[in-house]
Amino acid sequence: VARRLSLRKHPECHSMAGGKAIEHLAQSGNQELLTFRLPMRQYRNCDFSFSGLQNVINNTIVQKEKEEGIREGEILSCVKDVAAAVQHAVAVHIIQRTYRGMLFCVKNSILPSKNATLVVSGGVASNQYIRKVLQNLADANDFALLCPPPRLCTDNGVMIAWNGIERLRAGLGVLHSAAGVRYEPR
Repeated sequence: VARRLSLRKHPECHSMAGGKAIEHLAQSGNQELLTFRLPMRQYRNCDFSFSGLQNVINNTIVQKEKEEGIREGEILSCVKDVAAAVQHAVAVHIIQRTYRGMLFCVKNSILPSKNATLVVSGGVASNQYIRKVLQNLADANDFALLCPPPRLCTDNGVMIAWNGIERLRAGLGVLHSAAGVRYEPR
């Protein structure tokens, strides 16, 4: 979404990563001016998916660009409101699906009914708005919430790659066999 909104061109966000730029702009945006239909509401499971939400957001951005008479790559005048609405929609989707997971785990005795802990990590855990709503969810359900400090909340892909580096250094290898593995840079 940050890339589609061209936030690298925004004067307040030119040096920020996409998620950080969305969070920064959302602080002064009005999340109620736009509403995005949340994905997977019809599925009674704990899965997450952001592809449908991304499509809805992209269509909204295209519509706003037409309304403002600007081309893709230019900054929308309502970019802060878009960022706030996007951040809120992502947070609500995460909360809904996580809550389903918490209920499933407690119901099936996977987690104890007392002193259960919700752990959140990766890039999304660095977002303070999402942390706050997850804290509210945890508190409302008598769960403890554990999140690494934001400086340690890096992208999961980076964490996976780092694990591979450490395994390689330790002589453990990453794969049992590299036969049949194709490498395609993207």
